[in-house]
Amino acid sequence: MVTTTLKDKAGQSCTDIICCVLFMLVITGYMVVGILAWLYGDPRHVLYPRNSTGMYCGIAPNHDKPNVFYFNILQCATATNIMAAALQGLQCPTTQSASEIISKEFCPYFYTPTTSGSVLLFSGVSLVLMTVTLITLTLQPPPTSLSLSDMMNSFNARDVGVRIFADFASTWQWIVLGLVIAMLASLLFLLLLRFLAAILVWVLIIGVLAVGAFGIWYCYNEYTLLANSPVTYNNVGFTTNVNVYLQIRDTWLAFLIILCVVEGLLLLILIFLRTRILIAIALIKESSKAVGYMMSTLCYPIVTFVLLLVCVSYWGITALYLATSGAPVYNVVALNASQGDCRSITGNQTCDPLAFNSTLYPTCPSARCVFIKYNTEGLFQRNIFNLQIYNVIAFLWCVNFVIALGHCTLAGAFASYYWAFHKPADIPACPLVSSFMRALRYHVGSLAFGALILTIIQVVRIILEYIDHKCRAAQNPCGRFLMCCLKCCFWCLEKFIKFLNRNAYIMIAIYGKNFCVSAKNAFLLLMRNILRVVVLDKVTDLLLFFGKLLVVGGIGVLAFFFFSGKIQVPGSLFRASELNYYWMPIITVVVGAYLITHGFFSVYNMCVDTLFLCFLEDLERNDGSAEKPYYMSKNLMKILNKKNKQPKK
Repeated sequence: MVTTTLKDKAGQSCTDIICCVLFMLVITGYMVVGILAWLYGDPRHVLYPRNSTGMYCGIAPNHDKPNVFYFNILQCATATNIMAAALQGLQCPTTQSASEIISKEFCPYFYTPTTSGSVLLFSGVSLVLMTVTLITLTLQPPPTSLSLSDMMNSFNARDVGVRIFADFASTWQWIVLGLVIAMLASLLFLLLLRFLAAILVWVLIIGVLAVGAFGIWYCYNEYTLLANSPVTYNNVGFTTNVNVYLQIRDTWLAFLIILCVVEGLLLLILIFLRTRILIAIALIKESSKAVGYMMSTLCYPIVTFVLLLVCVSYWGITALYLATSGAPVYNVVALNASQGDCRSITGNQTCDPLAFNSTLYPTCPSARCVFIKYNTEGLFQRNIFNLQIYNVIAFLWCVNFVIALGHCTLAGAFASYYWAFHKPADIPACPLVSSFMRALRYHVGSLAFGALILTIIQVVRIILEYIDHKCRAAQNPCGRFLMCCLKCCFWCLEKFIKFLNRNAYIMIAIYGKNFCVSAKNAFLLLMRNILRVVVLDKVTDLLLFFGKLLVVGGIGVLAFFFFSGKIQVPGSLFRASELNYYWMPIITVVVGAYLITHGFFSVYNMCVDTLFLCFLEDLERNDGSAEKPYYMSKNLMKILNKKNKQPKK
């Protein structure tokens, strides 16, 4: 029977074991890469600037010197030993010490503070490119022009940030209240679909037909008004002014014909597919019942969000530590070899700048512990780029696996609802938890297999985007056309694989077969019922789009009237006039409402898809006899003129 794998777990076994082992090895390697990156990396490279001696600015021993000062080396390095001059000048001065240098006109004429950017720092005779918070030198503008500092003072980004933070601090309770209202509205909409699905669907369909009919009437009315107009396309010719074409009678005739054809097609589709529309409505109602019986499924998007957040955080932190791998190398260097006897200092002896003692070199008073470069000689440092590629691929695989796990878990829970003969009495206890544990115990390999296929396609798309970015300046028409075709093909392939994977995960949750068998069975099943698939997909998309528009739009309008002060709150709990930027909490509420609505509706969409596949399997494998009864609802059996035969007593 269809329910064997859902009710009897004794016959189940792990699927796609090879891919499961491969996925575990990749995860283990990913953890090893993260540990190595943590051991060798130093995120202070991007948090704090460093001077040419390799010392950090803003932390000990330069905690009171947060900025790197970039001198014009051509004016400042006047000594014979350019290396010594650079090392003596490019330290970590504070803004005050830099101002003293400028006022005495030793090197630059003036400076302007800027944000983080790239700056060239001299280390010996080599140039090191670093990203730092710096003070750059610019040419002094004429006195009559507006200087850059004046422009920056007129728009202080930090000031704006403080005001926005203050707005959030004073309105966070109301923002949370708006998000709670969005959650309740989304939940209420999904539950009401159990009773209002048919009404909403037919209202939306009739509304579309009514809009088309109005368009036909309007085009005919404009066509009759321009009956005596002598203007034709030959008189007008080609123009970018669209309004000119609207004064031509033939334009409205073309619009009229197009709308009549579209309206006729819609009516024919409605007449011939009315039964399938009724099936789609019945499945939507049944999905609303399933969600009502298993309310815990609406909380599962939180689990997916947390797991995705962990994946993104791990990828970002690992990438940061990998990018900052390589410890600074310090060597003992004679800054001025002409002072004393410095022949013993060859420049190859390493040292620690914090523990260096120049008295150990009494014959060479200019001996210093100098930053030379970052270590790039080790095996780990030489493979940083390869490890970054591994980081990206493992990240994509983990993200796709988390999404696949969510699909399989929800599909298993909703399938247990459909294959319960007596609803809700036969629904197993804790169906969501049971489905989650079943997916982890038996189907990690199958989920990883589907995620791997999608990851390979995404990696190919990334490579194509990289090649397109690098070759964009070539302006080769044939090459650009070929690249555009490849990108379009792989985009379509990714969409198809996502669709196939989603239905394969549903079949895995129902039957417990491996990925290839499940994908083949799901694809063939859908192809045998392609018209039902199209109708259900479009009806569901129409309903969910209307629901999102209703919930998010309603919450957005309510937030606008509230935070703009058009809705007054009694007492002194909230005053809209005290907000600096009232649109910030409005945007926050709208974005949050959309994310909440999308999370709820994604669960509902998964429920519809799962019940639809179960319904198709029910039709093909059962015949209504006592041995093979239908598991579909009575409403679906009534639409299809099916019924279960009563067992003989």
